[in-house]
Amino acid sequence: MTSALEKIDDTTVKLTVTLTEEDLKPSLDHAYQHVGEQVTIPGFRKGKVPPRILEQRVGKGAIIEHAVNDGLPGWYSAAVEEQGIRPFGQPEVEVTKIPGAVEGDEGLEFIATVEIRPEVNLPAADSLTVTVEPIEVSDEDVQARLDNLRERFGSLKTVDRPAADRDFVTIDLSAVVDGNDVDSVQGTSYQIGEGNMLEGLDEAITGLSAGEETTYEGPLAAGDFAGQTATITVKVTAVKERELPEADDDFAQLASEFDTIDELKADLVEQTKRIKTNNQAMEAREKLLQVLTEAVGEFSVPQKVIEAEVHQHLENENRLEDDEHRAEVTTEAHTALRTQILLDTLADDLDIQVEQQELLDYLLNASRQYGMDPGTFIQQIEQAGQIPAIVAEVARSKATAFALRRATVVDTAGAAVDLSAVIGSLEDESAESEIDADAAAAMVAEAAGEADAK
Repeated sequence: MTSALEKIDDTTVKLTVTLTEEDLKPSLDHAYQHVGEQVTIPGFRKGKVPPRILEQRVGKGAIIEHAVNDGLPGWYSAAVEEQGIRPFGQPEVEVTKIPGAVEGDEGLEFIATVEIRPEVNLPAADSLTVTVEPIEVSDEDVQARLDNLRERFGSLKTVDRPAADRDFVTIDLSAVVDGNDVDSVQGTSYQIGEGNMLEGLDEAITGLSAGEETTYEGPLAAGDFAGQTATITVKVTAVKERELPEADDDFAQLASEFDTIDELKADLVEQTKRIKTNNQAMEAREKLLQVLTEAVGEFSVPQKVIEAEVHQHLENENRLEDDEHRAEVTTEAHTALRTQILLDTLADDLDIQVEQQELLDYLLNASRQYGMDPGTFIQQIEQAGQIPAIVAEVARSKATAFALRRATVVDTAGAAVDLSAVIGSLEDESAESEIDADAAAAMVAEAAGEADAK
């Protein structure tokens, strides 16, 4: 089998694949056998019909078609690997020559037109400078975390006053649309300011005391009338405020493993630092992508891939005719694909390899996020053919960490920023390589031992 590559534009190529009679023979043999097993011809057992008889019964064209359909994916994959291209999406295939079309020539030729990942030249990771905001742990940050902890151990106390922001209220609700009662609830609890019930509810009940009610116009959030404007009547039956425990040594012993409030506050400082360091690392990843984007400049992206993704998105939302939304989704898809191409190229430049344990860790974390059994989740992912896409996603994430380890990361004041606690260090990579080498040596030794035992 031979292949030839023709570049149509920056993101589209034409792949011409030519197979000789010898290349085609395994697929033809399989086609004769498979078709022969499907037809009944008097005097012959299924699967034992001679090729000539089979051609007379079903036609040689049907045999060739079966052979091409069966073998084409493998031939196409082999040609892609031979040419070293990275396709996006499925190719458009045209068979340009079939066996016997030219007397004495039993070969096959097809042309596959496919979009590919464009060539992007990235600067070396160790030449990049990424600037992030500095970490500052203020007294207000620590107090906020302490107050959140106190709220977890707080209690609700009924108060005789108008409801205010962050108060808890017990309310009765009813909604009327076009004179018809469409919904009602009684005795539900709600914290003012949460904003997770009805639009306009916070404003309506703020200032009401127990026993008072009000009516206002607002959209419904769920149910058969979701989005429609309703006349909403809300009655406050109780107002409660959260009573917090004193921030003292007794509270520290109750809420933590520490004996004193000062020890607890010191730990909250460290917690805040860790959170802000994680946020700083996330910022560094975003800034790294900005630096790469600016360094590369504009480049073409596969348009058919974007069109297909936009169409599927709008179809799922039943908004195919919404041109304004189509424009928004197209812009988002273009940005997302551009980012993907940059990170895929970065992963290639850094020779990123995804280990089986890294893939497993990603799948386990994802299963927890979806609240699914890990085994069931992984099985569904495999059946959907999503494993290669997830491997690519893990590689992109790993590539950003590897690049940041090599880049110069500073804060806006010019001070060096150490992100090794979040993204690891170059020394970690060396250690991992040594572990991988040791594991490989152990496997070789184990295999040799088994061979000796035999």
